[in-house]
Amino acid sequence: MPELPAPPASGSVRTGPVPVGTDVPLPAGAPDTPTMIDGVAGWVGADPLRLLVARFGGTWPGGDLADTLRFLDDFSGVHWDFRGGRERPDAREPALDPDTAELVRVTAAALGLVRPVPPARPAYAHLLVLGGLAHACLRRVAYAVHLLREGLRVTGEVAVLGSFRPLSDLERRTLAEAGVLDCATEVDALDAAVRLALGMSAPALRDGVDAGHPHHSWSSRTYLPAGLPPVRVLAAPSSEPHRRRAHTADTQRFWAGHVQLATDDAVLLVTAPIYVPFQHCDALRTLALPYGCGIDTVGVDPTLPDLARLPEPTLSPGRYLQEIRSAVRSMRALHAALVAG
Repeated sequence: MPELPAPPASGSVRTGPVPVGTDVPLPAGAPDTPTMIDGVAGWVGADPLRLLVARFGGTWPGGDLADTLRFLDDFSGVHWDFRGGRERPDAREPALDPDTAELVRVTAAALGLVRPVPPARPAYAHLLVLGGLAHACLRRVAYAVHLLREGLRVTGEVAVLGSFRPLSDLERRTLAEAGVLDCATEVDALDAAVRLALGMSAPALRDGVDAGHPHHSWSSRTYLPAGLPPVRVLAAPSSEPHRRRAHTADTQRFWAGHVQLATDDAVLLVTAPIYVPFQHCDALRTLALPYGCGIDTVGVDPTLPDLARLPEPTLSPGRYLQEIRSAVRSMRALHAALVAG
């Protein structure tokens, strides 16, 4: 991977706080093509991202929105991709000077990757909790249950979406330190997180197919907590089982078919703040466009007392750059889907 360029000469670009009055809004969650395109254009063309590109030696391109997205995808692949095809925990951390590191943090905050925001509505048709690494499974499920107990109304179901990805040794140790044992896969960790958050010992309903290989299999475990909506823990089969395991889009589409997601349903996604921009845009492409539903996406609030005991990784400038790149790529895919109609 190419090394990061030296910062520009002193005075060639500002390195203090990003001069924005408010955070840059994400594309709207309503399935309206012109509005979504305007939202993508506003996010990728905002001053914070322009300043960050300049800090890493880039020259903002001319051309239309597709040209800008192509440039940002290519540029971030050279300068902000520290994974190199590896899983997120295996990404390297770049050596950044203090001014650049601070610019990254301030830019990430302006672009919506840092500060959690509350749900925009008091009620939703469905609430989706997106899986991830073991610590994320615990925190996101706990936060979703917190929202429900604080009065968020869900008229359909809570769907906790995961996969049969095997847990790493580090993830199993993380779970063990939180008192969660005997989990082999991501969906096991999500199921354990649901039982822990709800205080329940077993699901009321089970369904699924064990096809002898996780890429072809699926599972569904549904809990029926008193006074709360049904909570379903779901792992889907892969849409390309000969190439890879199921990814988030596979699981979202699989869930949408099971629940018969309807036009005008309002759906709330829960993830981590750092992933909100890219997972919001992925959900717009995967759910809002084909089904006509609305999407809001929120990140876990780490300041809540009931989350303080759960593990949380340190978020570094390299992590923020990586997920700014993820957001750019997600917006490019969304824009392509919008233009294709």
